[in-house]
Amino acid sequence: MQAQANGKTIQLSEAGWLENLDEWSEELAVEIAKNEKIPELTSEHWDIINTAREYFQEYGIVAEPRTFSKIMKTKFGAERSDQKYIYALFPTGLIKCANKVAGLPRPKGCS
Repeated sequence: MQAQANGKTIQLSEAGWLENLDEWSEELAVEIAKNEKIPELTSEHWDIINTAREYFQEYGIVAEPRTFSKIMKTKFGAERSDQKYIYALFPTGLIKCANKVAGLPRPKGCS
């Protein structure tokens, strides 16, 4: 699978995960989001994407959903921290969808 961003063709896995993490860009995130049935990335989407990327950059792993919810609660308040909120923005949730759009590696055991 491939995506077009910044005038380049970017290689994705068959499931749509970025193969070279260094190729991620906001423009590519928009294209991956479209593949995930998200027509537009709002500021709320970007808050989740950027928070997920910050966690990965700091710890070298993707955040577990429970840990991520705690981070979101600290940064944005309780109303923006539960799984229902994240699923409303990313149809298949943090692990399968938000991390994919954020250009993070596919977690072990995730399709």
